[in-house]
Amino acid sequence: MDPVFDERGLIPAVAVDATSGAVLMLAWMNAEALAATRSSGEAHFFSRSRGRLWKKGETSGNVLRVRDLRVDCDGDSILLVCDPAGPTCHTGATSCFFHPDGAAEDDGPRGAPAAVLDRVAQVIEKRRGSTADKSYTRALLDAGMPKILAKIAEEHGELAAELGDAGSAPAAIVHETADLLYHVLVGLAARDIPTAAVWAELERRFGTGGHDEKRGRNQGG
Repeated sequence: MDPVFDERGLIPAVAVDATSGAVLMLAWMNAEALAATRSSGEAHFFSRSRGRLWKKGETSGNVLRVRDLRVDCDGDSILLVCDPAGPTCHTGATSCFFHPDGAAEDDGPRGAPAAVLDRVAQVIEKRRGSTADKSYTRALLDAGMPKILAKIAEEHGELAAELGDAGSAPAAIVHETADLLYHVLVGLAARDIPTAAVWAELERRFGTGGHDEKRGRNQGG
């Protein structure tokens, strides 16, 4: 469907995070901005206050790389599915929507519940710049892979013990699962492997049986 511009030649465009699904910002596009977005792969908008085309991140560097562009059922609004290069809001917040109704400001909508793993991975990355005596994560990264692997093995053993115990409380299983996931994320960070690569691999496996997937890996390796 072709987008339907209003009498001013504009159409609202909502940008969401491709990984978490969190809403990042709302802006306006005209035909020129839409064409620039399509051709460059980076979000361009029309500024109503300045009366001109502008590229998101043109001064801050926090561009929005557009992975998918969709038009709604009526054709009168656009959805941009993006990979943000940094905070989207000019204030430094992840999302422009950081004012919860009736509550204190935060960093913006959290997106899908499972996206908490990406948020944890982002915190782990930030901890690289902290001091080891104040950050357990930084201490693990400084200790290197042997220490990280030992913690992964330890947490795996504790989770396996809880799962194998029919009398184990669900809360204990949840706790140990969270511990294991955290340490796996630290291991990925130590190897500079983004969580997005893991999600892409899981996405690739949809529609493929487990036995077929393993067989294909063995044949390819």
